[in-house]
Amino acid sequence: MSGTFTFAQQTQKPPLHGKHWMAITGKPLAATAGAQLFQQGGNAVDAACAMLGATCTMWDVLSWGGETQALIYHPELKKVIAINALGVAPTGATVDFFKSKGYEFPPEYGPLAAVTPGTPGGLCYMLAKYGTKSLKEVLQPSMQMAAGYPIEAQTANSIERGKERIKQWPYSKEVFLVHQGEEREAPEAGEIFVQKELLQTLEKMVEAEQNALAAGKSREEAIMAAHHRFYTGDIAAEFVRGSQEHGGLITMEDLANWRPIEEEPLQINYKGIDVYKLQSWTQGPAMLQALNILKQFDLKGMGYNSAPYIHTVYQAMNLAFADRDFYYGDPAFQPKTPIDGLLSDGYAVKRAAQIDPTKNDPSVEPGDPYPFESRQNPYLDLLAKRRQLTDTTAREQGDFVPKHDATAHLQNTDSLYHDRLLRGTTSIEAADAEGWVISITPSGGWLPAFIAGHTGVGMSQRLQSFVLDPLISPFNVVEPGKRPRVTLTPAMALKDGKPYLSFAVQGGDTQDQNLLQFFLNVTEFGMTPQQAAEAANINSNQLWLSLGGTKLADRKPRAGSLLLDKRTPADVVKQLEAMGYAIQFGERNSGPINAIYFDDKHGTLWGGSSNHGEDYGIAW
Repeated sequence: MSGTFTFAQQTQKPPLHGKHWMAITGKPLAATAGAQLFQQGGNAVDAACAMLGATCTMWDVLSWGGETQALIYHPELKKVIAINALGVAPTGATVDFFKSKGYEFPPEYGPLAAVTPGTPGGLCYMLAKYGTKSLKEVLQPSMQMAAGYPIEAQTANSIERGKERIKQWPYSKEVFLVHQGEEREAPEAGEIFVQKELLQTLEKMVEAEQNALAAGKSREEAIMAAHHRFYTGDIAAEFVRGSQEHGGLITMEDLANWRPIEEEPLQINYKGIDVYKLQSWTQGPAMLQALNILKQFDLKGMGYNSAPYIHTVYQAMNLAFADRDFYYGDPAFQPKTPIDGLLSDGYAVKRAAQIDPTKNDPSVEPGDPYPFESRQNPYLDLLAKRRQLTDTTAREQGDFVPKHDATAHLQNTDSLYHDRLLRGTTSIEAADAEGWVISITPSGGWLPAFIAGHTGVGMSQRLQSFVLDPLISPFNVVEPGKRPRVTLTPAMALKDGKPYLSFAVQGGDTQDQNLLQFFLNVTEFGMTPQQAAEAANINSNQLWLSLGGTKLADRKPRAGSLLLDKRTPADVVKQLEAMGYAIQFGERNSGPINAIYFDDKHGTLWGGSSNHGEDYGIAW
């Protein structure tokens, strides 16, 4: 369908067009950092690493102590490579430890919410292996920003909103609350925001690289010397000291033993398009499962965002997320996710047959993929007991009262719930004329962040995505050295063996919901990437939240809860209510989607960067 976009809809932001390169991410200044690397002759990986460093430095709902997940298309090998730079649970992070403190899930904030940092190591690995520039060149924009940049309103106001929590942490307070004692203690929009200690950390990493080069080491070895200084040297020692001073569990051994992992991505074919996701330590396979289910239906014939279309997509997502909630976890640990069965066509046909075209199923449970791997499911008894976690009567009735006013906005506890559904992260997309393509969904260390000692580095909050009760998921129970099953999920698609789409979004549990609809908008309905990025999304809340409170009630599925765009036609709303949905309306039902489309007919790049946030792209 190259060059044959057919959807008639004006967009609020213009589409991006490029011939040589394209750089898109969550902040305008960070997109400029990517453009600088391209202009200096760097490839897409160099540019993406510069954008990654810049977004972390700008606290675009993430920090340097967070985690990085990436898909890279290698034009010479003609294959997609997956990068797993997610941290692990530290020493002492056990079920008994958290339960002894009264938690039903690990905490949301503070040093006890942290897995080991992944972003510094992930950046160094990607740059060393697949980039062309030095770490000094790639981190130059980040270091200039750490020395002082004009902070934008979104981050400044986020600091002000979280200041009471920030005041509990002395190192965070010194960095963020630059006007202590005044009515507004956070920086003002446009004020020069300085991070001296983060600058020192980045300078130490560059110093390690430059010293290694001076000693005759190769470019790759020199970049990894910076990695080692962060994870085993003086940066690591201060990070651990600052964390443990306030009760954190991360040890020097935890940092020294951590490595980024290069792995094979997962893949399915949707109507001739190969779609790639990361493995089951993310929620990415849920999008692949949903696409497999939706292959069984005539979505285009239903019509974009018609009641039958919304219902079918919602049901497919619920089936996929029910499996996610139970079966997904770190593939390096036992038990192993039955991923072959989950992604098999036979299992998709079986799950699709469960969809009733006339009504919502409020009691969707995990399926049984094991027979599709010629194995017996060892968890049938556990699955039967698991149903007791949710009150069936309450689920059938739905947790929300339907609202008939299509201008209604989210209120009170409903708003809080949706807030958790749409939690932070950013996304990074880059491509170049040589054929390198990269899609990253980095996250962790968002505001209000706990900064570890004098490093300037905000610690991750990703430990909260583990469970403490195997009834919820025996595959994702917290354990030292294990990676939590996260929401972070970059996406990439190839057609006829060539790059077709690279796309990602921020937004917690909504990520693969939004990306699924974005992909269908382009492939089924002929939208440009910009149209698809701005298009109205639906969200299902009939899933276990991966982020949020520490009690079961905070995380339980809300049966039939459907978030619609407030402009949804009244007749569509009426049909959906008759199907048993408890409907809410919102103006921003998706995180900012960033995407690159490869126009094979014209040999050009199309960019999309949604109008839902500060995300921004630059192309040439």
